[in-house]
Amino acid sequence: QLQLVESGGALVQVGGSLTLSCVASGESLGDRTVAWFRQAPGKEREGIASITASGASATDVDSAEDRFIISRNNAENMVYLQMSSLRSEDTAVYYCAARTGSSFSLAEEKYDVWGQGTQVTVSS
Repeated sequence: QLQLVESGGALVQVGGSLTLSCVASGESLGDRTVAWFRQAPGKEREGIASITASGASATDVDSAEDRFIISRNNAENMVYLQMSSLRSEDTAVYYCAARTGSSFSLAEEKYDVWGQGTQVTVSS
């Protein structure tokens, strides 16, 4: 059974950078599409970016603009989220999630495997 574990969350200053990692175990990511989501205090969870098995990616402009980059290493069963120019409003718990299928989606109901999340706090 596929399991996902995020890591890399930390306390960083405004303007700083951080890379989050998501490692899959139990099964290979295979042809699954993987996405990063986040949930800020008092807000609904929102999708940030998704990436297919072939490496094609899509990013939500509103939440990430061009500051966040998603990537994956299929050989190592890893997915990453590189974040730069961090703002206080980026403070949230960040989750990776996987779904069967090769199409982009940031609809969380389409994802059936979730990690436990990693906390990112951006401080001024």
